[in-house]
Amino acid sequence: MKKKITDIIIHIGKYILGIVQETGSILMFLIKVFSFIAKGKVRFFDVLRQIYEQGFESIVIVSITSLTTGMVLGLQGYFALVRFGAKEFVAALVAISLLRELSPVLTSIVFSGKVGAKITSELSTMNVSEQILATRTMGVDPLEYFVVSRIIACVIVLPILVVISGVIGIFGGYLAVSWEGATNAIYYFHNTLDIVALRDFLSGIIKAFVFSVIIGIICCYQGFKAEGGSLGVGKFTTKAVAYCYIMIIVFNFVLTKILLRLGF
Repeated sequence: MKKKITDIIIHIGKYILGIVQETGSILMFLIKVFSFIAKGKVRFFDVLRQIYEQGFESIVIVSITSLTTGMVLGLQGYFALVRFGAKEFVAALVAISLLRELSPVLTSIVFSGKVGAKITSELSTMNVSEQILATRTMGVDPLEYFVVSRIIACVIVLPILVVISGVIGIFGGYLAVSWEGATNAIYYFHNTLDIVALRDFLSGIIKAFVFSVIIGIICCYQGFKAEGGSLGVGKFTTKAVAYCYIMIIVFNFVLTKILLRLGF
């Protein structure tokens, strides 16, 4: 019995130690990346190419997700508020919910599933085929060559996608409510502009910025860690996306708490 308890304690200790070591490795990875950026070691052509690949190729799926989310939110909000005779607040409900929470979270999840998976699979394929090792032998740091441009592009693209998502989602809410004959365009959008404050907009942008760093770092780090051939590529890509989902949800709560305390 004592041996089993000892084994369990040892197993838990090793697990906790592994988490601490992994966290430390990710922090060191992050520090190295930001040191390259601070020194101006940025390949601007690669950044522009990554912005195109990450941004333009994600607009369609983000737009569809945002439009349908806004429509569902508009319908649910309308039928819920009608019970209390407060249907005029549907526009405010849709706009604030999207700008503060749904747009940054859903867009980041879609972004990590599409762009994050692509980043991890590209880097992990390079890693298992020893292209990253070949880059080192040529005297070029692979973090500077492969990672910096991808993370900078993430930081630029994701906040823009979140803004697009919010606008399209608000329009989707209008479509859903207007189909019920509950409002007209002028009244709906006038209410939206009256209710939405700058802090609602900034709250979503701040979250998008933090989520973009999380997605970029996790996906690049997992790509650099990949091993085990083609099977390893799939394994580490799946792990990266799963970690992104978890961290987005956890950090969304943390950021919401902090931003509300700061008056956002």
